[in-house]
Amino acid sequence: MQSDPADGPADHPAAIELRGEDLAISYPTTDEPVVECKMVLLPAGEVTALVGPNGSGKSTLLKTMADQLAPDAGQIRLDGERIQSLDPKDLARRLGLLSQEHDSPTSLTVEDLVYHGRYPHRGVFESLDETDRRAVNRAIGLAGVEDLRDTELKNLSGGQKQLAWIAMTLAQETDVLLLDEPTTHLDLHHQLRVMEVIRTLNREQGVTVGVVLHDIGQAARFADTLVAMKAGEPYDWGPPRDVVTEELLSDVFQVEASVDSNAPTGPHVAPYRALGDE
Repeated sequence: MQSDPADGPADHPAAIELRGEDLAISYPTTDEPVVECKMVLLPAGEVTALVGPNGSGKSTLLKTMADQLAPDAGQIRLDGERIQSLDPKDLARRLGLLSQEHDSPTSLTVEDLVYHGRYPHRGVFESLDETDRRAVNRAIGLAGVEDLRDTELKNLSGGQKQLAWIAMTLAQETDVLLLDEPTTHLDLHHQLRVMEVIRTLNREQGVTVGVVLHDIGQAARFADTLVAMKAGEPYDWGPPRDVVTEELLSDVFQVEASVDSNAPTGPHVAPYRALGDE
């Protein structure tokens, strides 16, 4: 049975937080930081959604929190430890990332790909065991790709590939799960399926989740906390009912809209028109 977001975060004593402090982040091609952030927190045992327009720094911030991009200044702490100080394999057992860029041989089957998610849990010469098989079968079932298990990646649609990569990330069985636009290329049914899986992992196992989403209504429905980004900085953060306002939609998203904060599934956004085009 799926948990309702209205129930609030589940209480898992073993859940851990991910925190960024005094961050300045740039790319080799930029002269100035593209993201500057005094503090960003993914609270232990909660689902936090990063929202904002294109180019606001959501994905850059998520990559940095996953140790895929080194900040110019500041630090990321996983349960109080600096992630740069952790052994890469140890970090991979504790923190998983589903990025937007995927690169793997197209001759792999879905099951082969999902087994790659188990690499942090094995030694160099260790073979797969029953624990690995259970984790892979569970991840395939959660992602809803059981019927694609033996299909090669080259024969999948874009949406099906996305679900296969989600399954691989789930098989990693980490304490913290970061996902960069996991519903991209998915139809509405599969978008909701993915978000329900994320919520189930969070509620039942205490997985701390950070997810970048374009759909602010979807973010408000499934997240405990929203971080709204604008021009490389957090504009506002907190519970969806506090963050999702008509003012935020105008200032951050350049959209005129009404917000029903009393909807049972979280703030309901009704957009009218784009601003700034006249």
